[in-house]
Amino acid sequence: MKKFRQQFPLLGSSNPSATRHDQEKSVPGVNHAFVYFDNGATTQKPNCVIDSHQTFYQEYNANVHRASHALSAKATSAFEQARADVKDFINAKSSKEIIWTKGATESINLIANTLGHQILSPGDEIIIAVSEHHANIVPWQLLAKQTAAIIKVLTLDEDGRIDLANFERLINDKTKIVCCGHVSNVLGKVNPIEAIIAKAKAVGAVTIIDGAQAVAHFPVDVQALDCDFYLFSAHKMYGPTGVGVLYGKQVLLDAMPPYQLGGEMIKKVSFNQPTTFNVLPFKFEAGTPNIAGVIAFAQAIKFMKQFCHQDIMQYENLLIQHCYRALAQISQIKFVVRDVPDIPVLAFTVEGHHNQDIASALDSFGIAIRSGHHCAMPLMEYLSLSGCLRVSMAPYNTIEEIDYFITCLEKIIMASDSHLTVNGVTAKQHLQQSSALNSNDIIKQFAHLTGWHNRHREIMLLSKKLPRLASHDRHEQSLIHGCESLAWLVSRQDKQAIFYFQADSDARIIRGLLVIVLAAFNGKTAEQIQTFDIEEYFDKLGLMQQLSPSRGNGVLAIVEKIKALSL
Repeated sequence: MKKFRQQFPLLGSSNPSATRHDQEKSVPGVNHAFVYFDNGATTQKPNCVIDSHQTFYQEYNANVHRASHALSAKATSAFEQARADVKDFINAKSSKEIIWTKGATESINLIANTLGHQILSPGDEIIIAVSEHHANIVPWQLLAKQTAAIIKVLTLDEDGRIDLANFERLINDKTKIVCCGHVSNVLGKVNPIEAIIAKAKAVGAVTIIDGAQAVAHFPVDVQALDCDFYLFSAHKMYGPTGVGVLYGKQVLLDAMPPYQLGGEMIKKVSFNQPTTFNVLPFKFEAGTPNIAGVIAFAQAIKFMKQFCHQDIMQYENLLIQHCYRALAQISQIKFVVRDVPDIPVLAFTVEGHHNQDIASALDSFGIAIRSGHHCAMPLMEYLSLSGCLRVSMAPYNTIEEIDYFITCLEKIIMASDSHLTVNGVTAKQHLQQSSALNSNDIIKQFAHLTGWHNRHREIMLLSKKLPRLASHDRHEQSLIHGCESLAWLVSRQDKQAIFYFQADSDARIIRGLLVIVLAAFNGKTAEQIQTFDIEEYFDKLGLMQQLSPSRGNGVLAIVEKIKALSL
């Protein structure tokens, strides 16, 4: 799929952001050791999508539908053509059945807050799979609480797909809503939604399918499926962020009340007569939409149509088989469920290593994968896991990238702490050095380091300096909320009102970061702690790009906990 990959500027060798400045040698077949394996979270964007977004604002930026001038007419035409393109893409009967939303999450919330309140009574049942994304769980939990409905949870078979036998035991005449993902965002397995839809229809239940992980990988025909609702996000299929699609059967959408009020969804407003609402699809599109995003999304669909679905699926299967076999050869790798996934999403853990440590170490080699619970905490609980690693690929990824990933992963797994060195300093020497570090000491240690790879190694070495907290100090009150890994913090204050902190984590990368953070705050007064500029500190360490407190890596949560304790 070389032609496919060439359309993505972020993956091109001419893009400076794609070049790892800390990697002196490029890897054969790999673009400057930059490997993007986080496509399940969001895909990269082709030139046509990027250009479309820019062209809209440069050449015909105007609001849609209401205005009578030429710019608005051009914008409206492109906007509504995008709706028609989506209709054809999923084979809906009518463009009226295509509702623009901000994403799959808003699409689910729209259904829950309109149709859900219409059809549910106390004692009615909602069936959800245990493998669902949080966005397809929490809205239904809240709806069930508001309506006194009951949630029933579908289990999985040994391969990680919805267990149909369990579904048949759960479904009954009280079942009013059945909602499940077409493909699990963690397990990469296609669920038997045709059978689920058919059985739900037999008892009169409404079916809602989350297709966020499906539409980029294989054709979807909503008429053939005969589901009541199907939803997905543009950004997971090479389109822009902030654009989502809700497909719904027209008869259901017509009967549903509006979700939000204002703007295009209104037909007439009066203080003397009842306010009336617009027809489909505008009834559910309040306010000014993401016009540029919608039009750019149409370009993403056209881009995908340039390539044969069968060719894409065949190439993706090649990636799946190659990566799965390579991972299976590593004895420490434990797949989350058995057998090969259906789309290029592979979930696994590494025995003896924290998921966050593996992911951060791979990042130091220029490889982007995801670690954590993947917005699927109930699934992690069901599988008795605290989290896992996820490699998610797209047709622009290559066999060479997989080989490079496997080589780096093996290096990380097999590396012995005693052999780790940074500029000739071994882990043993680090242990012999004084652990009473302050922020100036840390800054000096990082001053001679270049590149994220070396800085990451230094953080991992610093992790060995952190004394472990006693078990009785690891409790709910000392837990640092906001870290993907478990982390705890306790404090004491001496007679001179000076604060001292102790901390610990189950992830080495977080323990190393704790050493860095504690060096900045230990031995200070409450006033000094509150005024300390953590961003300037991290900037001096050369860590702002990778470990800025504004990123979701727990650093900000650690700092906030320290400041709260000092108060």
